Amino acid sequence: MFTINRRALLAGGMAAATFPGIARAETWPAKPIRWIVPYTAGGLTDVVTRLTLEKMNVGQTFVVDNKPGANSLIGAEAAANAAPDGYTFVTVIAAHAANKTLYAGKLKFDPMTSFAPVSLVALAPIVILVTNDLPVKNVGELIDYAKKNPGKISFGSSGVGSAAHLTSELIMQVTGTQMVHVPYKGTAPALADLASGNLQMLLDVPIGTMSQVRAGKVRALAMMSKERVPGADDIPTIVESGGPLIESSSWVMFLAPAGTPKEMTDRLAGEVAKAVKDEALRKRLAEQAVIPVGANPADTAKFFADEVEKWRSVITTAGVKIEA
Repeated sequence: MFTINRRALLAGGMAAATFPGIARAETWPAKPIRWIVPYTAGGLTDVVTRLTLEKMNVGQTFVVDNKPGANSLIGAEAAANAAPDGYTFVTVIAAHAANKTLYAGKLKFDPMTSFAPVSLVALAPIVILVTNDLPVKNVGELIDYAKKNPGKISFGSSGVGSAAHLTSELIMQVTGTQMVHVPYKGTAPALADLASGNLQMLLDVPIGTMSQVRAGKVRALAMMSKERVPGADDIPTIVESGGPLIESSSWVMFLAPAGTPKEMTDRLAGEVAKAVKDEALRKRLAEQAVIPVGANPADTAKFFADEVEKWRSVITTAGVKIEA
């Protein structure tokens, strides 16, 4: 009996030495997991990350590390440089896909190849907002007005290269209109200028903007989605509002440093898929007009690649430039 056990022990040790990834995956996680959020606390990225992690169960706690700055580059670079051992993950949004083109040749990491996909967690469709003084009632009238008044509509954004900015550029490209971009350092000051009439249009996610709509300070013309969005289902889709079918959203995606064992990313993706089915979580997300997804790593990789190409085309056509 001793000989058999000894052989089994030796065989097991050899297997672990030969396949260290399997050995790590079997004992993972053995300590708390660091989760980098490249934005400040309280915003869409941070809120969705924390709500989702609260519903995920891997036997260890998740420690959220907010590392804002440089259009998410600081936090993303920290994650890209972390050891691929399953103890560091990162949340990214649409800006991460745009950064592949915006900062081409200027980054110390690659937004695609420096990471392994985990899960597309949720979508936050973009809402089209206008000042109350603008004489339009829907997107169809907005496009018509913009064509008749080229350069007279100023649109704000939370910054050059943001989802709000690039989506506005996409609308102009699709509709053949000409509007003037006014970049801000964040959504709040842009929204304030929209409410005061200093801006005519602003595109952004519902979280942080719908309070102004509900208060009657600005008007929401449409959501840039195929279907109406829970939590904002009184707002028509862009097609219902007389515009072309242009879908755009900010999204929340979980990634790992490239080289992280597949067993780990698959396990986390499974936990996300279970988390987004939780009714309490779905209700909290609906309050922010956020749509839960919970995609697997393969589908997440495909979605991300499509987003990189989509924004590459918009950025190149519009000639958007940004300094690293």
